[in-house]
Amino acid sequence: MQYFEQKRRWKYLLLITAAMIGLMSLYYTNYLVEQISESERKGAELWAKSQLELAETEDEEFIDFLLFVVKEGTNVPVIVVNEEGVIQAVKDLDSTRTFKETEAAQSSQTDKPVKYDPAYFRQQLEYMREQHEPIVWETAQGVRQYAYYKDSWLLTQMRYFPYIQLSIITVFLIVAYLAFSNSRRSEQNKVWVGMSKETAHQLGTPISSMMAWMELLKDKYKTEGDPIFEEMENDVHRLQIIADRFSKIGSTPVLRRHNILEEIERCVGYLRKRTSKKITFEISGEPAEGLISSLLFEWVIENLCRNAANAIGGNEGKIIIRVSQNKNHVVVDVKDTGVGIPRSKHEAVFQPGYTTRKRGWGLGLSLTRRIVENYHKGQVFVKESEIGKGTTFRIVLNK
Repeated sequence: MQYFEQKRRWKYLLLITAAMIGLMSLYYTNYLVEQISESERKGAELWAKSQLELAETEDEEFIDFLLFVVKEGTNVPVIVVNEEGVIQAVKDLDSTRTFKETEAAQSSQTDKPVKYDPAYFRQQLEYMREQHEPIVWETAQGVRQYAYYKDSWLLTQMRYFPYIQLSIITVFLIVAYLAFSNSRRSEQNKVWVGMSKETAHQLGTPISSMMAWMELLKDKYKTEGDPIFEEMENDVHRLQIIADRFSKIGSTPVLRRHNILEEIERCVGYLRKRTSKKITFEISGEPAEGLISSLLFEWVIENLCRNAANAIGGNEGKIIIRVSQNKNHVVVDVKDTGVGIPRSKHEAVFQPGYTTRKRGWGLGLSLTRRIVENYHKGQVFVKESEIGKGTTFRIVLNK
């Protein structure tokens, strides 16, 4: 259990670190955007005022300087209007259009005709009004002018670049994580299958020998009808079933229609005699047929019942199993009156190695989910749980 807590802490730590890096990147980019935005506003203001100086000065050298400022000083699109909202000048907009009808008529006689398109400039002006507050100044004659501008293409890119960058990085990390998880899961499956088959192989020889010895004892000591000897035979037979179960891990099981209620009653019949007398089993429901591998399904019920018995511990309690069905599925609920499971651990209990017992391996519920979901294409999950009152596991099988 401590391993999973540490693993979760590391995940949270990495997630917080990634979020901090992302936020720092956004903060720094926004800082740069603000600096560039301020610079562009000053450039637009410089251009607008240069237009005013060009109209009022007669100094040729100063005019040349102002023309240089107008041309090279900034690449921010600007529109200057008077108090009545009439466009006086424009900069860095579509050069194939003009807001002056006379210029359009004159340019139509040249090689590069310019279209008179006042609607285009009105549209750009509205967009600029929404984006920034205007730059306001007065001419020497006391006429107020308004310069509207919009972000340059560079600034627009800067605004959206970090979000695009973070999105691409996030997608890449998600794909890499999924690929790594699938690869790791595939390796775990290979190890799991290899260990299972090797376990079945190692158990096969001594189990066969035990079965032979049981037959010899039966003939020598005439043990027919002896309840102790019969239970010994049942346990040896159970070992054979366990070995068969392990041998089927990794292979595609043959699913056949079985009466789910009868399969559960047979499995519980064996467990009753090997579980604390303080624990009682209750089985209810209607006969329902589902597609299962009988050998593997018994393993599922056995794991859930043993898990329930461990949750009850040395106290008195009940394990209640109920079978129901609908049009397409058979539903099996296994309920106990044990200690319960915190909501935060409802998924963790199915992870390999998760256990609250000092000597537990934490493989029972992991194996249960593998059998139900991978081999039977069903579902198994914690339906409900309350601390101190018990837990209900639900299995959903295809009919």
